[in-house]
Amino acid sequence: MTVLETLAKEFSIPLSRVEKTVELIDEGNTIPFIARYRKEVTGSLDDIVLRDLNDRLEYLRNMEKRREEIIALIDAQGKLTDEIRLAVANASTLTELDDIYRPYRPHRKTRASVAKEKGLEPLAELILAQSDSYEPSIEEAALGFVSEEKEVASAEEALTGALDIIAESISDNASYRKLIREKTVAAGMLVSVGQKEESSVYEQYYDYKESLAKMPGHRVLAVNRGEKEDFLKVSIEVDRELIIGMLYSEVIENDASPAKEYIVKAADDSYDRLIAPSIEREIRNDLTDSAGEDAIKLFSVNLKNLLMQAPLKGKTVLGYDPGYRTGCKLGVVDKTGKVLRTAVIYPTKPQERIAESSKVVKKLIADYNIDVVAIGNGTASKESELFIAGVLREIDRDVKYVMVNEAGASVYSASKLGAEEFPDFDVTERSAVSIARRLQDPLAELVKIDPKSIGVGQYQHDMKQARLGQALEGVVEDCVNSVGVDLNTASYSLLSYISGISATAAKNIVKYREENGEFKSRDEILKVPKIGPKAFQQCAGFLRVVDSNKALDNTGVHPESYEVAEKLLSMFGFGDEDVKNGGIAGLKFKVNKKGMKSVAETLGVGEPTLEDIINELEKPGRDIRDSAPAPILRDDVLSMEDLKPDMVLNGTVRNVIDFGAFVDIGVHQDGLVHISQISDKYVKHPSDVLNVGDVVKVRVIGVDLAKKRISLSMKGVENG
Repeated sequence: MTVLETLAKEFSIPLSRVEKTVELIDEGNTIPFIARYRKEVTGSLDDIVLRDLNDRLEYLRNMEKRREEIIALIDAQGKLTDEIRLAVANASTLTELDDIYRPYRPHRKTRASVAKEKGLEPLAELILAQSDSYEPSIEEAALGFVSEEKEVASAEEALTGALDIIAESISDNASYRKLIREKTVAAGMLVSVGQKEESSVYEQYYDYKESLAKMPGHRVLAVNRGEKEDFLKVSIEVDRELIIGMLYSEVIENDASPAKEYIVKAADDSYDRLIAPSIEREIRNDLTDSAGEDAIKLFSVNLKNLLMQAPLKGKTVLGYDPGYRTGCKLGVVDKTGKVLRTAVIYPTKPQERIAESSKVVKKLIADYNIDVVAIGNGTASKESELFIAGVLREIDRDVKYVMVNEAGASVYSASKLGAEEFPDFDVTERSAVSIARRLQDPLAELVKIDPKSIGVGQYQHDMKQARLGQALEGVVEDCVNSVGVDLNTASYSLLSYISGISATAAKNIVKYREENGEFKSRDEILKVPKIGPKAFQQCAGFLRVVDSNKALDNTGVHPESYEVAEKLLSMFGFGDEDVKNGGIAGLKFKVNKKGMKSVAETLGVGEPTLEDIINELEKPGRDIRDSAPAPILRDDVLSMEDLKPDMVLNGTVRNVIDFGAFVDIGVHQDGLVHISQISDKYVKHPSDVLNVGDVVKVRVIGVDLAKKRISLSMKGVENG
């Protein structure tokens, strides 16, 4: 099959649609643009499927390139046959291709290559012939290869060299390797043994064994890390007799041949010395790659849910970065994210200037009409939470507080971007502002941080970093574009994730804004350096200009569809002003009454695009994140000591992993809902039920104060 035919089969998509989708990718269109504005071409494939298809396209194209390279390399040696050409054409993985090429690639010096230099290949071929009888005998024939010049001292040495050649030829046989690899995976066990007596997080793997075929990815990565840190010795165990028996059946062609004992000896040596160690490395690499891909997918899902958390709009926030010796830094941020004031207080050890600190916080709340205090959940956060809860009890104004996950805030604060944004602030002041803004608009703030530092992954440092980075960048790009950005307020870090806008172009947009004032319309962006017609096509639909004289500039309607949108409005007696005045409620009902297909045909547009246009006209400027669960606002403190079995609490899901989910219930220590405690029904994977940012009810089933562990359950607790 061709690459496109393979994609069509694997993704269950018509070949014609795959061809057109790949054509869009090859033309340089971005995934967000294709997903949003080319639905008729793709059949409304979402960004996740499109990225998977793009990744697979790249892999298959690399496969085709490798096929061509192998054919050329073997042909250059004059050894290309129709059989080899067919095997290369039928190989379905890069591993299979490498197996086929193995006998023809330049070998480093091996026992077999040394034997060949000594002229022992004819003896090896004699044995491999596996004749019914030999005259002279194999042993007598070996005497003919004794040579002082070639350093073959005896018949025994000649036979040993010949068997080395046979062992390597067996090891290089692609079909044998494939059989052994498949059988080892099916019947083998991964075994780990403790290397140290000391207690560690890897204790459960000190004497551990699990089927290769069934071992879940998170345990593969855990064992790998334990091995890397010298706590574990890891190997693959498989019934040798099972494998060697299978190999004998492949290489022994004549049971009655005097050569059989030599073939058996060469097969034993080939498996033990060459094949088994190599196959073990390959299988473990495959397990690690597969586990890494699964972990990257889970990380991507968690990151998307974190980025798409509901923003807390229209609130003035006091950001609070807890600390001990250097004090707690405060940052007041208005409803638009503008920094109004920073301060430092010392309510925690060693100074514990609680009365003075309380006075400062109360004054800030009064002076700036603070609505919410956002407290970072890092060092000294528990003491800070107790302090803030106490202050809020002493004031008349209704002010709540929220614990904010500050993972990565210090990375941003010390970054070049943080210094550019707040050159006059020190690192902790920037962190306080970042914590406040995370609550107001998680997406806009978190895009400033390396996704790997955000803290919703599992074994992220053990994965292929380039692949992880590529996947997470794609998630951020999809999130930013699905929400859209205000062209007149977005930071360049946010703009740089917009489809078609490079980092340089993003900086140019901000510079243009500073020099010329606010953009008056979408098409004004064409005046910005590095924004040409192609870039404009890719980015325009994701940019919002709130006060543009064109109502459609504040919607997700692409400029290429403005004419269609205007005709639609006119068809039902509406105009720009109706869109500007809050949108046209019930437009979809009116269109459906007339017939969606009929209206689409009249307007000369596909139904998916028409539906998207209607949604935008009904709710212009809408934020798709508003339907996500709102953050839990608190006004009093709960500690681990307060927790009792069977208490039911509200919590926020902070991280979803392979074996469960961590939930913040407001006691500084996240509790674990094990996969077995998520539901009364069978749960294949926690991410099938829970997402980062979900607000859930949980029941306390256990508290270990010494180990700071909280066990939670969702069984028997009513969750909407």
